[in-house]
Amino acid sequence: MSKIAIITDSNSGISEEEALKLGIQIIPMPFEIGEETYFEGINMTQEQFYKMLKKGDTIATSQPSPETVTEVWDKALLVKDQVVYIPMSSGLSGSLQTAKMLAEDYKGKVFVVDNQRISVTQAQSVFDAISLAQKGYDAEQIRDILERDKFNSTIYITVDTLKYLAKGGRLTPAVAALGRVLRIKPVLQIQGDKLDTFSKARTMKQAKKIMTDAIRNDMENRFASDFSGKDCFISLAHTDSPEECEIFKKEVEELFPGYPVYYVPLSLSVACHIGPGSLAITCTKRLPELSDK
Repeated sequence: MSKIAIITDSNSGISEEEALKLGIQIIPMPFEIGEETYFEGINMTQEQFYKMLKKGDTIATSQPSPETVTEVWDKALLVKDQVVYIPMSSGLSGSLQTAKMLAEDYKGKVFVVDNQRISVTQAQSVFDAISLAQKGYDAEQIRDILERDKFNSTIYITVDTLKYLAKGGRLTPAVAALGRVLRIKPVLQIQGDKLDTFSKARTMKQAKKIMTDAIRNDMENRFASDFSGKDCFISLAHTDSPEECEIFKKEVEELFPGYPVYYVPLSLSVACHIGPGSLAITCTKRLPELSDK
């Protein structure tokens, strides 16, 4: 049995049910709606969240309290020797820096991974950490490997509406209004720790082609893929669009034969900024330590 506990947060998109099967722990991310605090996966379901979002409720993202984080670590260390904690990207939340400060008191027992991942790429880091632990790597080695390869991942997202980007200050009201008139669907990218504009489309079909072409280009030129299905992972995510994501999954599997495609809902921390109806595609290069070649 591995003596290393793998812990992540709900931004990974990994459900509590899946976490139990994997033998890991999930720290739920909190949200402030009005005067109430909700926790993803505890007293806040995906359905409830989108209902509130569409109703126009103001949703503020937050981070787990230090007490919540250390309580989970302390319980894990009762049965394990070390902890590998994989929170969301430091560029998208302050929770990672808080965790790093807390880990200083644990004297080499807790290692916080800052590999700038979110959603399915963060989940892939969790899967990799589990495999590395099973291969005998210690917690410090796992952290170093994951941080070494932090830029070997890419995400492209298309949004269904500009409303939430404008509300969050990422678009001016004038640009958002023009975009709605022209029916523009921006394609965004996350490379490392930043969410930036990548391209724009008029239809979801066009947006999906832009994203899959970008993924193929990254695989060829950034990751030196041989398209064998053994050197990269392709994953999808969505916001309140499981049916559309299932269709997209079949399309991606046809474009990239040999690659099993995994998908989850985008984390609610991201969803509150981009709204429902979004689709995302990601590619992550397989760690050489876990290569089948």
